[in-house]
Amino acid sequence: MKKIVLLLAIVLMGTGVSFAQKIGINIGDKAPELVGTTPDGQTIKLSDTKGKLVLLDFWASWCGPCRRENPNVINTYKEYNSKKFTNGDGFVIFNVSLDKTADAWKNGITQDKLNWPYHISDLKGWQSKHAAVYGVRSIPSNFLIDENGIIVAKQLRGPALGATLKKYVK
Repeated sequence: MKKIVLLLAIVLMGTGVSFAQKIGINIGDKAPELVGTTPDGQTIKLSDTKGKLVLLDFWASWCGPCRRENPNVINTYKEYNSKKFTNGDGFVIFNVSLDKTADAWKNGITQDKLNWPYHISDLKGWQSKHAAVYGVRSIPSNFLIDENGIIVAKQLRGPALGATLKKYVK
């Protein structure tokens, strides 16, 4: 049996088949890791949400369309955060802000009642390293990531967010 497994491994290595998931920003790719600072100075990672269905949401307090979309995001979060999914145990939002000042960022979180624990920003606006990793050139922008860190959908706004989550409810 060991010889068969070894032979199979050698054959697969020779064909270029890889068992590693491709890291990228397209649907089906493993979502790139993000590590950032929260409003209270803590360091958190996107991978801290592993096991959950995650909306990676890029926004800024100065962005009118982002602020208008936030009530939809909040309502969707309230409806789905404790649900069981075929591809995640619960739903969380991981916000990445493109703000340039901590005060504006914190005020936006408070004013819009973005009451979840995952918020990061490097306070570099459009020069944000986080936005660069995900190729974000306009906001709001988002990626839906499953329990294994795989991107399953992108750019879900308005009713499309809830409709997509509903498809994954157990």
